[in-house]
Amino acid sequence: MNFKPLGERVLVERVEETNTTASGIIIPDNAKEKPSQGKVLAVGKDVEDVKEGDTVVFGKYSGNELTLDGKEYLVLEVSDILGIVG
Repeated sequence: MNFKPLGERVLVERVEETNTTASGIIIPDNAKEKPSQGKVLAVGKDVEDVKEGDTVVFGKYSGNELTLDGKEYLVLEVSDILGIVG
């Protein structure tokens, strides 16, 4: 995969949440919401606050979905990122 975001954008791979609740109930795939955390894979040249490898939290409906080499990614504006985990 070779993708470089432009401006103040970042390329994120969603981090899958666990499919079991704390009490052990298994959540089926069709009932799970899309995760709102992801790992930053690439950053645009104007991005200062986030770097590659960071795990970020973003709004549920933020960004644009992108498929590269059969995998789904998300392109986010820096303003869509709520914070960095860790």
